[in-house]
Amino acid sequence: MYTFIIKSMTIEIIKKCFQTDRVLYSRHATFEMDSEEFGKIIDAEVEESIKNGEIIAEYFDDTPYPSVLVYGETLKKRPLHIVCAYNKNDDMVIIITVYHPNPALWIDGRNRRK
Repeated sequence: MYTFIIKSMTIEIIKKCFQTDRVLYSRHATFEMDSEEFGKIIDAEVEESIKNGEIIAEYFDDTPYPSVLVYGETLKKRPLHIVCAYNKNDDMVIIITVYHPNPALWIDGRNRRK
C-alpha cells in the first residue's frame, strides 16, 4: 500500500519544499506561466508568492494527489494563485498551475466574485 498524500497540506510544508528545492513544475504550469494574459510569470515570482502566501481553498478530490490553492503576492505586489499538491513519498510539492487572478473574477485575489 502506498500513501502519497497527506490529508491536510499546510503552507508550512509548501514553504519547506521551496526552501529545500523540492518543487516540481508540471508541464501545464510552465505553459500557463509562459502564456499568462497579465504577463509572463517566472519561478522567482512563484517562490516570492509562496513565502507570504496562504491556502485559500483545498481540493481533496483531486487526483493523483489532493491539492490546494495558494494566494500570495510577489515583492512587486503582483497577486498570484498557485495550485499545488504534495507527494509525501518524495517529500515534494508539485505545482499544477500558476496564474494571475483576473480582477473581474476575484475580489482582492482571495474571494471569488458572485
